[in-house]
Amino acid sequence: MTQKNNRSFFDKVYAVVREIPRGRVTTYGAIAACLGSRGSSRMVGWAMNQSHASDPSLPAHRVVNRKGMLTGKHHFGDPNLMKQLLENEGLEIEDDKVLNFDLHFWDPCSHL
Repeated sequence: MTQKNNRSFFDKVYAVVREIPRGRVTTYGAIAACLGSRGSSRMVGWAMNQSHASDPSLPAHRVVNRKGMLTGKHHFGDPNLMKQLLENEGLEIEDDKVLNFDLHFWDPCSHL
C-alpha cells in the first residue's frame, strides 16, 4: 500500500473513531470491518498509534482490542491515561480490561 493509500485509510479510520459515543468502546477489527477491510485490524492499530500526532483531539482511548484490553495504552504518554479517560466516561477498568465489555461495545457497522 502506498503512502497516499495509507493516509487515506488512516483518515477513514479517524472518521469512524470520531463517531464512537462517549462511554462506549469499539475494536480495531470492528473498525476494519466497517471500512470493508476485515483483515486490516493491524493497519487500524497503526493508524491509532499515529493518531496522537495527527489529531490529539481524536477519542483514541475508545479503541481497544477484541477482548476489551487496553492494548494501546502505551501510546498515550502516561500508561494510565487511557484507563483514566475511559473511567472518566463511566467505564470500569480492571487489569487493563474493560469490565462488561459486551455492554459497552459499539459496533460501527451497525451505527454508521
